Amino acid sequence: MARVATADTDGEQPSRRLDLRVDSSFWRRAMQGGAVHGPEPFIRYSPPVFGAAFALAMPALRARIRENVRRAKGTASTRDVVEVFANYACSLTEAFAVGSGRSQRLVAEVRGDDVYRAAKARGRGVIVVTAHTSGWYAAGPILRSVYDDEVKVVMQHERDAAAESVQAKTRRALGVDVVHVGDDPLAALPLLTHLRKGGVVAIQIDRVPPGTRGVDVEFLGAPSSLPVGPLQLAGLSGAPILAVLGRRLGFLEYVVDVGGGWTLPRRADEAAVSAVAREIAATVERFVRAHPTHWFHFAADGRG
Repeated sequence: MARVATADTDGEQPSRRLDLRVDSSFWRRAMQGGAVHGPEPFIRYSPPVFGAAFALAMPALRARIRENVRRAKGTASTRDVVEVFANYACSLTEAFAVGSGRSQRLVAEVRGDDVYRAAKARGRGVIVVTAHTSGWYAAGPILRSVYDDEVKVVMQHERDAAAESVQAKTRRALGVDVVHVGDDPLAALPLLTHLRKGGVVAIQIDRVPPGTRGVDVEFLGAPSSLPVGPLQLAGLSGAPILAVLGRRLGFLEYVVDVGGGWTLPRRADEAAVSAVAREIAATVERFVRAHPTHWFHFAADGRG
């Protein structure tokens, strides 16, 4: 059970309290336990209940989600806010269930198959940019199962190492190959090699992790930024960039929309990079506006 230290004012040893943040190992282990050991009706019907309870227990986070939904659709009801938490709980639980060796399997419809195949036909590999949505946990396994391509998912290390360890086991069971990168520019070299062999690299694009560079864009009517790394990788490799955005339809059922096909020259100037970043941001924005309760933008610092 994860705990975090809190400083005492009298100089004594720090006290410890339960870490209930959305990216903590406490919640990951709780969802994993139910998904692995619970009966199917429990896996199917309990996540929305736990999601609602989580929303009720976290007023500050609830307020942040309400603002996210308001920006996306103009209004935000209590039902909308609770639905975000419920969708998060459902998609995470289903990922754990499928990765646990149970009989459950993900079922998905891929819209934009022709776009994906055209990008692959270029022979430069494919860079997939996606977002923290209810289809994020399913996108890697779905793409790999549909196209039989090797997909490397790029992520930064999580705040909670124990939570990352819990999630890593599930990703391995799902056949998702995760590559952790940080500020070291050499960390991108294996990704470049993978693309040059015709592989697929998937990167979340809807937030810029602390300590990394971003490209200024407008998103949901406000100044924002996208990580520059995927754009630089596209220029170095010649790989086209596709936006792959998924959402949950029902129990173990997902839909994945594929679009884009943006390319950048090897020595792309700032204007060219900004132009592609704006188009990507606009694509993600259209998705979020259409499906605001399937977008999980929990943390103010870009990590969750």
